[in-house]
Amino acid sequence: MRKIDLNNFQVARSETARDINRRIVLNLIRGHQPISRADLARHSGLQRSTVSVIAEQLIAERWVTEGANGHTLRGRRPTFLHLNKGRVGIIGINVRPKTTTIALADLDANFVAQESLPTAPSPKQFVDELAPRLRNLIKMRPEITCEGIGVSLPGRVDLASQRLVFAPNLGWGDFDLKTALEQATGLPVELENAANSCALAEIWFGRQSFAVRNLVAITVSEGIGVGLILNHQLLQGSNGMAGEFGHTAIVPDGLECKCGNHGCWELYASSSAAVRFYVQSSSPARSGRKEVSQTATGPTFDDLLRLTEQGDPKAEDALRQMGEYLGRGIALLVTGLAPDVIVVIGEVTRAWNLIGPVIDAAVKRHSFTRAGTRVVPADPTSQPRLRGTIALVLQKHFGAPSVA
Repeated sequence: MRKIDLNNFQVARSETARDINRRIVLNLIRGHQPISRADLARHSGLQRSTVSVIAEQLIAERWVTEGANGHTLRGRRPTFLHLNKGRVGIIGINVRPKTTTIALADLDANFVAQESLPTAPSPKQFVDELAPRLRNLIKMRPEITCEGIGVSLPGRVDLASQRLVFAPNLGWGDFDLKTALEQATGLPVELENAANSCALAEIWFGRQSFAVRNLVAITVSEGIGVGLILNHQLLQGSNGMAGEFGHTAIVPDGLECKCGNHGCWELYASSSAAVRFYVQSSSPARSGRKEVSQTATGPTFDDLLRLTEQGDPKAEDALRQMGEYLGRGIALLVTGLAPDVIVVIGEVTRAWNLIGPVIDAAVKRHSFTRAGTRVVPADPTSQPRLRGTIALVLQKHFGAPSVA
């Protein structure tokens, strides 16, 4: 049971019921298209006259379009309804420390245009370089009405101010990115942490979109982020900082983190940690056996995955060490939250045959296995970070409205 917040509530009016019914119909069309008005009435339990009124409204607003006629043994042939994918577009922006990807997607999160650019070192420069690309993307398909822009960030956004306030791996300070992008494009902007975006992507578009009430998304990259869906609701906390498990100390008196803490989970279970494990285990005399591109800290994580695919034992050991720490942190989530499923997201899923069993073994050692939580890799081709940005905007129209 969810308690009514008497300091922040919205009473149910006649408009509330209409809004809820409209979203139910819109979601049923999205999930069952093509679908007739009669089938919508059967699925929803609404009167056929109510369904017809809602359908006509959605058609007039160009959210829905009529398609082919169906077959029936008697009576009037039904007309099928579809989402009007050609009418609505959503722009997604996935910001990562080195590269930013922007895309234009339809209502089913199918990307119709996509490009990347280097992530600028300062947020002001970032907006200056990104804005003309966004305007060109909008002009590219003039027949599409852009509903808004979703932005996935490797940091946390304050719920009250909607400002980016915590992004140690990005290197930016406190910045009002939302207002800057809205002024540059004239479109509404939704900001969210990358892990939360990925959790939304799994709920809206992923393999976990049905029959899952409690889901945890773990993004593994330069750092670690955690997005929490509990009882179908995205958990953000009082200030938007919920889910910062990546900066929970997991090694007593461990390495110092950029956040100022010591022994943070992401220092031992991220892609950067795996590279460090590999470099530490390889002497200069022996590391030249394989072709790796050198950076300030050694090979890249992509190099490490490629070496693993080639059977390099030191690369495999580095990934196993990373997997052990990933499993220990996941065990805390399993024990503390008992979600239905935990989805691991990131390039590391390419090596799931190697790292998956290590994670499973660590979870079993350090948690109550009776929780029954499944730990699965995300589909690496689905671009969950970018697809989650589409869900940020889409949920404003398809998500359940807040009442009471």
